[in-house]
Amino acid sequence: MNLLEKLNINRNYILFGLLLIFILIQIIGHKTTHVVHAESNDESVELPTIYHVYLDDDYIGRVSDEDVVYNTINDQIDAAEEDSAYTYTLAQELALIPERVFHKELSDDQVLAELAEKAIIQVDAVALMLGDELVGYFAAEAEADQVLFEYKSKYVGEDILEDFVKQEADKIDLALDESMILDITLSKEATKSNEVVSEDELLTVNEGIKLIEKGTLEDKLHKIKAGDTLSSVAASYDLSVGQLLELNDELNEGTVLQLNQELNVTDYVSFADVIVYQEERVEETIEFEKKIEKSDDLYVGESELKQEGEDGKKDVHYSLKIVNGKEVERDLLEETVITEVVDEITIEGSKVIPSRGTGDFVWPAVGGYVSSGYGPRWGSMHNGIDIARPSNRNILAADNGTVEKVSYDANGYGHHIVINHNNGYTTLYAHLASVDVSVGDTVPQGTTIGQMGTTGRSTGIHLHFEVAENGSRIDPNGVLN
Repeated sequence: MNLLEKLNINRNYILFGLLLIFILIQIIGHKTTHVVHAESNDESVELPTIYHVYLDDDYIGRVSDEDVVYNTINDQIDAAEEDSAYTYTLAQELALIPERVFHKELSDDQVLAELAEKAIIQVDAVALMLGDELVGYFAAEAEADQVLFEYKSKYVGEDILEDFVKQEADKIDLALDESMILDITLSKEATKSNEVVSEDELLTVNEGIKLIEKGTLEDKLHKIKAGDTLSSVAASYDLSVGQLLELNDELNEGTVLQLNQELNVTDYVSFADVIVYQEERVEETIEFEKKIEKSDDLYVGESELKQEGEDGKKDVHYSLKIVNGKEVERDLLEETVITEVVDEITIEGSKVIPSRGTGDFVWPAVGGYVSSGYGPRWGSMHNGIDIARPSNRNILAADNGTVEKVSYDANGYGHHIVINHNNGYTTLYAHLASVDVSVGDTVPQGTTIGQMGTTGRSTGIHLHFEVAENGSRIDPNGVLN
């Protein structure tokens, strides 16, 4: 066999070999693909699964079955709840991460023991917040709601609060003398959230009510008033004197407090205000006014009732805002007059004649002062007032009137004048040096009727002035303007 034939034969073997290798590769590839596909469809045996156990970020270990983990935690919860009224839960986050492995030869006991040791079982509680302030933790949401209800009822009343909760949401038309609460709310939003806390952090309903009523401590200023001392100020804010001094660097035990001085103190302020919005319709009285009409048909000083006054009534609709039981806003929504008001009208006389007094008396001299008053003097009654040291000696008619008497009494009044004001009043002017009027003369108010002197029983130049009402002398100071 020549070289060429040998080469051809070898080439055929090589081609056959290559073909055989290709077929084997196809077969092996097909079988491999089939195995993977079978595994994905659970047609072959699956690899076993283990679980990695975490409490928060703390790795506890590996277990063969996730149920043993849950059973361990549940057993601890059941043990905690056995003699307790609370609901317990795991305080940490439990995570089980699965992993498939070739071998599952594990001992769970050690891991479960460590899990039981590190697991923190606490109460499944409800946190109550008012705004940004934590009121406390409660075992159930109903207890937190009860605290809010009791706090509101402190200012509203339980019956009113219960009726408000039950009333229909739709606003109704109010009848007269009716009111309706539109809303009962808090000045800060109440929010609740689920929290896990230790049992000793829980509050009872009564403890929560006392805490929310007491409020929270805030920095405040106290303005010093009369009688304040360091000890009294400290005591009023439940502080010791030492604590008060720590809050006020400029003070020491010997400091003398000044009125209106401001001191830093702490005081409790409520967690939130209870606000009630309501509307009411009430009947109110419209009070009559007293009006005056002038008339020339009547003399000055005379009057008569033209029309009696009578109060009216109106139906008034208000909206109210009440904070902690005190009304802080009242806005008028609508008002309707039920009965019209009738004003009282009095007619007063404006007719003035010189012979009739106005009833308003002017000073009967030009300046001067009262040197001796009305009343008992020197063992007898001084029936008038004495006016001395005037700017000039003119004697003036104190009011309009008619000269009724001009006379002289050497042992008493000396030269004197009596004017009848024709309205029940008379006036007397005594100790005059001279007289400028005669009986029957009509004198307007302010007319000069004579000159001041010292005639009669007198000590020094002065005017003795008397006023009589319906024949009885009265104190001139009571009627002079």
